[in-house]
Amino acid sequence: MYNTIIEKKWRVDMFLYLILSAVLIIADQLVKLWIVNNFNLHDGMQFINGIVSLLYVRNTGAAWGMFEGKMVFFYAITAVAVGTLLYLMFKEKGKSKWLLTAYSFILAGAVGNFIDRIRLGYVVDMFKFEFIDFPIFNVADICLTFGVIFLFYYVIFKEQSK
Repeated sequence: MYNTIIEKKWRVDMFLYLILSAVLIIADQLVKLWIVNNFNLHDGMQFINGIVSLLYVRNTGAAWGMFEGKMVFFYAITAVAVGTLLYLMFKEKGKSKWLLTAYSFILAGAVGNFIDRIRLGYVVDMFKFEFIDFPIFNVADICLTFGVIFLFYYVIFKEQSK
């Protein structure tokens, strides 16, 4: 009886983490759709004056143009990453909310950009920092960044407290 209750709770928890990933993916795709429908390529506007602007660009590589045009590379890396993340999420079930949240965010970021690469042959980027030379990025990239931050937090602070 007790194991059945634990198993049901685990399934609900995993469902919620996968829903979190899905919500983040949908948010990423909606922002990208809005940018594409409201701006011409390389056009934009101020978003937060002096800090962040919106600028519609197409990225066929990774940050700073690395691996430009290497779509097969990105397909392979993303497939491995998504498979690994799903495996880890189910393997680490019930272990830590920080860890599973990190995996959910990283999964969302990887899938969000993967959808663009498959559907369009490039990734739609739109956020540009005005105060630093930094690659233009999107919601999926933000998810990846926060996922990695959550993962570091877990490894540094939560894993050590066991």
